Amino acid sequence: MWSPEREAEAPAGGDPAGLLPPEWEEDEERMSFLFSAFKRSREVNSTDWDSKMGFWAPLVLSHSRRQGVVRLRLRDLQEAFQRKGSVPLGLATVLQDLLRRGELQRESDFMASVDSSWISWGVGVFLLKPLKWTLSNMLGDNKVPAEEVLVAVELLKEKAEEVYRLYQNSPLSSHPVVALSELSTLCAGSCPDERTFYLVLLQLQKEKRVTVLEQNGEKIVKFARGPHAKVSPVNDVDVGVYQLMQSEQLLSRKVESLSQEAERCKEEARRACRAGKKQLALRSLKAKQRTEKRIEALHAKLDTVQGILDRIYASQTDQMVFNAYQAGVGALKLSMKDVTVEKAESLVDQIQELCDTQDEVSQTLASGVTNGLDFDSEELEKELDILLRDTTKEPLDLPENPPETFYTNSVPNPRISDAELEAELEKLSLSEGGLVPSSKSPKRQLEPTL
Repeated sequence: MWSPEREAEAPAGGDPAGLLPPEWEEDEERMSFLFSAFKRSREVNSTDWDSKMGFWAPLVLSHSRRQGVVRLRLRDLQEAFQRKGSVPLGLATVLQDLLRRGELQRESDFMASVDSSWISWGVGVFLLKPLKWTLSNMLGDNKVPAEEVLVAVELLKEKAEEVYRLYQNSPLSSHPVVALSELSTLCAGSCPDERTFYLVLLQLQKEKRVTVLEQNGEKIVKFARGPHAKVSPVNDVDVGVYQLMQSEQLLSRKVESLSQEAERCKEEARRACRAGKKQLALRSLKAKQRTEKRIEALHAKLDTVQGILDRIYASQTDQMVFNAYQAGVGALKLSMKDVTVEKAESLVDQIQELCDTQDEVSQTLASGVTNGLDFDSEELEKELDILLRDTTKEPLDLPENPPETFYTNSVPNPRISDAELEAELEKLSLSEGGLVPSSKSPKRQLEPTL
């Protein structure tokens, strides 16, 4: 927000992202109230004070998040929130309240809070505060100057996490030590300016995830190996690996340059041959051969350096695996501290004994209780047959006689005797039960049909 390029891109009135609250354009009375200044104290009218603060404080932070910046100034906010030529009069009070709550922090105070070895050279990148700002702070004046740079604490933490993930997902993460210039190039899309980049490094330094060291006039950055690990100080091994990496890059660039030179000599020899200049063509070919020999020598050196780096990377992986194995063995020993083969065998025997006992109990319960009475199955079968025969001899429940039917035609209604009814009933009994008729079978007296 502070940079001239960003200031030139931002429109003079309204939010660049077009995400202002609905009442910004719809409620004139409400916006007039919000654009007015705060009272001297919240105690005068706490309702109005809280209403304004609840509107502007989240809007300031969300505006910075949408802009992708972690540094903000009062003057920039006043320009961003202009409405119909009016500037919010209470933004300074809003920034003071955010400072009091710790959601904002003065850039100079944040830099001073980080205890690191590279803060000395980092200070030179930042502009010094005017003397009046320092005097105002010493005298207890909490007013926020329009040009003072403030840092959004939570946004800076989010930006630091973004940069750390970006590094972890890049080829630079093959080794924890990287040149500051390479890291700056990698983070150009996340950090819009150099100051933001340095603030992010300071935040990572504060979280003990990076450390910065100056080596032979060049600044190098060392990252922690894991997302939850703490960075260790830069040691001789880190410096040696960094120098090997720089040598590899230097040799690669030199090989590329010599390859282009050999190609150029080849083209010169081809043109000389076409022009009939044999001597010139020979000189160009000799220069090409000399260049190719230098390339071969550089390739040999480059292979050696790359082989050493590969072994170093492999040893680091082996060390990580070894540490994991060691931690696993320690945990396994701790978990099996009181476990022995004898105890395990004894426990298995006890379990088997209990299972056998349970099986015996289940079989005993399943056998049932006879109370000393034994039953003969043949006698039970005979008794069952008798019950079945008695059941078939029981009289049938016949429906009641149908009601008397009167016929109006001339067909007579014949009468049926009792003997005929009994004979018919006997036939029905034989057909249904399949039994032989007996003289002792009871006969049911039926009323004659009228």
